[in-house]
Amino acid sequence: MKKPREGFQKGRVLSISAGHFVHDCYTSFLAPALPLIIEKLGISYGMTGLLAVIQRIPSLLNPFIGIIAERPVMRYMVIFSPALTAVFMSLIGIAPGYVFLAILLFFSGISSTLWHIPTPVMVKQLSGTRTGKGMSFYMVGGELARTAGPLIILGVVSWWGLEGTWKMMPFGFVASAILYFNFRNANFTPPSSSREHQEGSYWEIFLRFGAAFALTGGYTFFQAGMRASLTYYLPTFLTSMGNSLHYSELALTVIQLAGAAGALFAGTLSDKIGRNRILLIISLAAPLLTLLFLNLDGFWIFPVLLPLGFFLFAPTSVMLATVQDLATEKKAFVNSIYMTLNFFVSVMVYPIIGVIIDRVGFVPTFRAVALLGFGAAIIVLLTQKKLKAITGKPLQ
Repeated sequence: MKKPREGFQKGRVLSISAGHFVHDCYTSFLAPALPLIIEKLGISYGMTGLLAVIQRIPSLLNPFIGIIAERPVMRYMVIFSPALTAVFMSLIGIAPGYVFLAILLFFSGISSTLWHIPTPVMVKQLSGTRTGKGMSFYMVGGELARTAGPLIILGVVSWWGLEGTWKMMPFGFVASAILYFNFRNANFTPPSSSREHQEGSYWEIFLRFGAAFALTGGYTFFQAGMRASLTYYLPTFLTSMGNSLHYSELALTVIQLAGAAGALFAGTLSDKIGRNRILLIISLAAPLLTLLFLNLDGFWIFPVLLPLGFFLFAPTSVMLATVQDLATEKKAFVNSIYMTLNFFVSVMVYPIIGVIIDRVGFVPTFRAVALLGFGAAIIVLLTQKKLKAITGKPLQ
């Protein structure tokens, strides 16, 4: 069997991307179903935002999972994650109360963590020197899932009602079966090297690459509000403005589809013109387009949602590539730190935005997070020199 480090293995990278698509289709069910869940359970926007926190709490275990993922068990974490996530997320429609729903989301967060920590490392090893391209392929699967997920859940609800979501469960088992036959004998454990023995403790590795984590954590902090507002709360915002559920789901689908294009092209482009330059462009474009979106309604939001979605989701593949460029053999560990910061910073945004919406309304809240988004440009400029030193690559 072809070894993981031999060039860019397009077929195997695409198989992981396809698994990412199926896995994230399930995790994308919650946002478009929120208007119906709020009506069914009678919960506030603040309690709705807390659900996102509960789903992300397992991300606090990311560093420990990252250490475990350095071992051959990595492939089994990847293989079984789609099936587990399918079980938990397919049951959200039949949840009889808030507590039961929260438990389902918590366990889906665990299985999601088991997926997202090892898979970028696998893609890195399957991509050879073309890390940005590999991460773009990987992320396009996730972003396409967030495009298809709202359409799927809308169809399920239309045909079988909210309680019929459990019927989507088998697709996750099929995805896990396909991954099993593709990767059951694969070995993604990094080979021992003299450098590996010189790297020191995991704490020393964390300190050595602090600039990379400052970039990813800081960038996520300033842009997380826009992403949460324009995905998690978008259907609820548009329906509150008098639009139909179908119109709201279409808007979410458009922004997610554009996000898939952003994820696909941004990482590949960063291989050519530099990670730093791409992130800087995105940090300026996304807030400007968000402010423009807030001044439009009806059909006119869609021409803006296309470029907005592109720039809103483009940074992830670039940041994943940056983390995988770090000069260390402990790829799973450094990725786990990135994912911990990314999820922790992102998750705190959801209930905060929900509470602010309860108090001042949607539009003032969305406008505030757009202005905050410009702070990401400052983070890029402050970390660029140090990043060049710890990756050994010109970030431009």
